[in-house]
Amino acid sequence: MATPAGWASLCEKFRSAVNVSYVESKNDPETEPYRSKYAARELLEGVKQLLASEEAEGAPGEGGQEGDGEAGRLQAVRRAVVEYELGVNYTDTQECSAGEEHLVKCVKLLERHRLSRECVSLYIQAQNNLGILWSERGDIKTAQTYLESAEALYNQYMKENGSPPLDTNEHFMPQEEKLTDQERSKRFEKVCTHTLYYLAQVYQHLDMTEKAAQYCHTTLKRQLEYSGYSPVKWALNAATLSQYYLTKQCFMEARHCLAAASVIFAQAGLVPSAEDNETEQDQQDLQQRKAEIARCWIKYSLNLLQGARKLLEDNIGELDPDRQSELIAQRKKEEDEKEKGRKKAVLFGTSDLCDSILAMEEKVSCVFPLDFQEAREIFLVGQNYVSEAKEFFQVDGYVTDHIEIVQDHSALFKVLAFFEEDYERRCKMHKRRVDMLEPICVDLNPQYFLLLRRQLQFELADTYYEMMDLKVAIGNRLEELDSHTIKKINSLAQLAIKYYELFLDSLRNPDKVFPEILEEDVLRPAMVAKFHIARLYGKLITSDGLKQLENMQTSLEYYTFLVEYCEKHADAVPAIETELELSKEMVVLLPTRMERLRAKLPS
Repeated sequence: MATPAGWASLCEKFRSAVNVSYVESKNDPETEPYRSKYAARELLEGVKQLLASEEAEGAPGEGGQEGDGEAGRLQAVRRAVVEYELGVNYTDTQECSAGEEHLVKCVKLLERHRLSRECVSLYIQAQNNLGILWSERGDIKTAQTYLESAEALYNQYMKENGSPPLDTNEHFMPQEEKLTDQERSKRFEKVCTHTLYYLAQVYQHLDMTEKAAQYCHTTLKRQLEYSGYSPVKWALNAATLSQYYLTKQCFMEARHCLAAASVIFAQAGLVPSAEDNETEQDQQDLQQRKAEIARCWIKYSLNLLQGARKLLEDNIGELDPDRQSELIAQRKKEEDEKEKGRKKAVLFGTSDLCDSILAMEEKVSCVFPLDFQEAREIFLVGQNYVSEAKEFFQVDGYVTDHIEIVQDHSALFKVLAFFEEDYERRCKMHKRRVDMLEPICVDLNPQYFLLLRRQLQFELADTYYEMMDLKVAIGNRLEELDSHTIKKINSLAQLAIKYYELFLDSLRNPDKVFPEILEEDVLRPAMVAKFHIARLYGKLITSDGLKQLENMQTSLEYYTFLVEYCEKHADAVPAIETELELSKEMVVLLPTRMERLRAKLPS
């Protein structure tokens, strides 16, 4: 066996290798990025040889076949630590096959001792690294096997033993430098958190989104609990997780994630930059991340309002008062208990942190708004975050992001208008949408932003169409239409037609020919545009009989196009069933109406 002095020298050599690998390597020049890694590898190989020499002198066995006793376990774990560090070293230098070989050796050496205090943490770390290695190779299933095995071992150890296990580097530490149980526990929990973090990514790759979200949530909770996180990264991950909850209509969970993201992100501004010369870039990055979290809040507000609309609208898209009353009564009974029970499962952080998060949550509801006042409160939260997001994502430099934020702002106004009973006020909300969308649409270069321009054209057309419908409804309440109302209805109808036509023109080929077969992504919008134009020509008000006939003829042509297209392309029918049915009716009715009108006209 080695003398105390010899063992101390060996330990010093191992610690020097770890320091070179993880500390000095950060200062390696770009021309020699792995200089320290190669130096550390030589030191580790030296430690490995010294351990082998010791074992040859007095060890009970070789090749991982040590005895089950204390001495055998001690030899196995020391060799395994070195194999592990070599495995990490080789993978860090992009030599994955050699890295895998060493990591597998580490696992084999520990196999029979994996549930002992000395080995369990190292065994899980080796499996974590093998999981990462196979994930980077694109073999997600193999990565999943290693990581799930690591998780199962953690759970088994905590159930059967539970005492804080030794950290990897303790096997080469003098007794007086060994860690406290508290520090051991903290490091072991961090190892497990890494396992869960990697599993969340694996499940995401495998499209197991619900499981991925569950593991992501657990990871975030553990990072807060054991203080092992970067505030900015943590906040972004929590904000991203909120978007998953939105897809599942879990607004309480989504709000909690966003509130936690905002609270934790606020800590980032208190953390000084590692290097003074990076401060400006760091500030720029912080501003961008803050804007990204704001965009998640916008989506939250928008989704909550849109979800409420779906719940409250009748078959013609208006608010159903009976349904509204029913839901108000139902909510009073159910919501408090429901929230109390669910909240226990999702809360982030310690009591102090929880208080800050809960205070943030109180600023916005997580239940569907059932009247205009409730909807407006959620709208204002969303609008506030629109301003925050636009501070960073300005049109100069972030065209696409800026326009998407403006589109979300427009969508917030659109859904708020649903809750407004007064038609004139509703019209003004849609006018706000036009005012924010039209200047951008006009300035966009179709050569570079064709798809975005199409989206804006269609939305503007729809907005004008909705405003025209509202003005018609207002006019219907009057005893007689005045010239101002007629002029306004015609003006809005013509503007809607203009933007629908611009949208349809964008689908034409360079020779200005409309496609015979429409692509799936534009089929419904194109057919709806045709249908709405047909209807708009029917809504134009004129006392000129010939002009009225002309409008009816144009209307008929658009209805006919839709019917004939669906006759030629039956696969298009499911996308536009309602519009097709009404178009067929109008193709039959309009010629008769036109004949009647012709008969009344002076010859």
